[in-house]
Amino acid sequence: MRLEPFALEGRHVRLEPLDPTHATALVAAADRDRASYGYTPVPADVPAMERFIDGLLADAQRDTAVPFVQRRLADDQLVGCTRYLNMLWWPNRDTPAEVEVGGTWLAADAQRSAINTEAKLLLLTHAFEVFGVFRVAIATDALNARSRAAIERLGARFEGILRNHRPNAGPLTEPGRPRNTAMHSIIDDEWPTVRAALKERLDAR
Repeated sequence: MRLEPFALEGRHVRLEPLDPTHATALVAAADRDRASYGYTPVPADVPAMERFIDGLLADAQRDTAVPFVQRRLADDQLVGCTRYLNMLWWPNRDTPAEVEVGGTWLAADAQRSAINTEAKLLLLTHAFEVFGVFRVAIATDALNARSRAAIERLGARFEGILRNHRPNAGPLTEPGRPRNTAMHSIIDDEWPTVRAALKERLDAR
């Protein structure tokens, strides 16, 4: 494991390393209202959440993911998950050269708040300014219009549709079938402009 767990904190949200003890609180957050999880795998009970967490921690041990819980600072409640995933390691580097930001879900009462914007700002800042990545990918199911619009509002550029790219996930999809993925990215040259826009959005809240 090349990256030790770490936390990232802003004014609205703290991203903390995912831990098995978070399972019960995450289920409580997810089950407030599950209507927005049509294309997202969000476990609905504690045993399923424990398996979900175990899988993400195994990915972390393989250096392919860094999973976080999202803690709302206003009331100290856990309100969701997010992570770095599909981390690419180039030779002669101690940090990844590319990461994907994804696996994100929020409790219904945390959606459309400053939390998601700030969490993305924290993750992107660490990726570009600490890891020194050249590219951050952000992907979603091509059918998920809401998620695609949110990604583009972040300033990521649409790169195209990858056909039959990943397994379906979520109750609005067909289990066992591959999905088409809408792929977006931000590269290092674009990061200063994206960072300024995200900070402006946060300041306006």
